[in-house]
Amino acid sequence: MTKILLVEDDPRIASFISRGLTAEGHAIDIAGCALEGLSLARTTGYSLIILDRMLPDIDGVEVCRQLRSDNYGGRILMLTAKDAIGDKISGLNAGADDYMTKPFSFDEFVARVEALLRRSTPESIDPMLRVQDLTLDLRSRQVRRGDREIELTRKEYALLRYLMENTGTVLTRTQILNNNWGYGFDPGTKVVDVYVRYLRKKVDDGEARPLIKTKRGAGYSIG
Repeated sequence: MTKILLVEDDPRIASFISRGLTAEGHAIDIAGCALEGLSLARTTGYSLIILDRMLPDIDGVEVCRQLRSDNYGGRILMLTAKDAIGDKISGLNAGADDYMTKPFSFDEFVARVEALLRRSTPESIDPMLRVQDLTLDLRSRQVRRGDREIELTRKEYALLRYLMENTGTVLTRTQILNNNWGYGFDPGTKVVDVYVRYLRKKVDDGEARPLIKTKRGAGYSIG
């Protein structure tokens, strides 16, 4: 049974979500404020945290940042009444994996929860991603190429993790944008190409065998 933490101060919404996800076979803990949520997250192994943006004590974006600073490696789904693109970007940049605006369709909500859980790493699974001599530790967030430790920004780490979770698969720019920036479409920006270039400099420069590959006209892969 998957353990999920819901951090939501509105009792009606919390009850609605909890009942629905329990019916789907998940175990739900509820925290009514940010501090309670952080305490539970630090002592219990949750595969997913559903986090309200507007909490009474600490803004959900800051909670998300603290969770990632604590090396929480599970998935985070942020819920909010704020639907401006800037608000969504701030949540995703803080470390959220997905972002839904209230009110929402429960069927879509469940579909997104299940999609995030499919990408989670249960405790029983090796927390180390490996591609040749490149390793990424999902718990410590440490990345190494052979004996060399690689320092990555949050976005670079998320991009590398996504590539390594899909080793050998060519990922389109739209898929990468949706996973890392929350866009479900390609807005015509070069942000993916820019971040792949940043990542290549740190992962492949000076190495005899480059790992990050470009499939012209299709996207990027690692392997």
